[in-house]
Amino acid sequence: MARHWPNDSIERELRTLGHRCIAGVDEAGRGALAGPVVAAAVVLDLSAVPDGLNDSKQLSERVRASMSVSIRDCAQVAFAAVDARTIERINILEATMEAMKSACEQLPQVPDFALVDGNRLPLELCCPARAVIRGDAKSVSIAAASIVAKVERDRIMAELAVACPGYGWAQNKGYGTPAHRQALSEFGVTRHHRRTFAPVGLFDLRNRLSGTPLEAVSSAEHGDKEKRP
Repeated sequence: MARHWPNDSIERELRTLGHRCIAGVDEAGRGALAGPVVAAAVVLDLSAVPDGLNDSKQLSERVRASMSVSIRDCAQVAFAAVDARTIERINILEATMEAMKSACEQLPQVPDFALVDGNRLPLELCCPARAVIRGDAKSVSIAAASIVAKVERDRIMAELAVACPGYGWAQNKGYGTPAHRQALSEFGVTRHHRRTFAPVGLFDLRNRLSGTPLEAVSSAEHGDKEKRP
């Protein structure tokens, strides 16, 4: 099967319609059990697109990190993150939309148009927009946003891994790997976990039924590795 790389055909089409400042928007961490969902908005200079730009899922962690630096050196970039408590309160879809909307608003220049990965657009976006299904594999702007969003979220999860040792977040990035699920069973639920997500909610319910408060279960955040009652 031929390998398809993202290109600038959508951006070029929009330029013929008069749009000059075109942002790609994507998110990272939507399906994780812990940590924030992070969105990035990127306005590329189409005459200086970094070589090798591709969907972040197709790149190794090392290549993503290098590519993120290259993108940030030649493009307008903005981030927004929505934390686990807010995700619980408004649901992950709305949290993702809010992060995307905020990332666009934080760009140094308000874009003329936004290309948003997926099949849904955030409400009250700061500019006209188009949803592009599998956009990170089609549009260079969305691919760039997917890379910088992923790298930024990985950085956040590495910091949270220091605050909450034992869950392996520097490696699993908060996703539901077997090791992460085992840590949930052993150490319990932290304030960075999304309790509305299974299996986190099941562990949280078990803890509540046993009378163990969240604060006690979350003592791993302070490096407490002792066995809990």
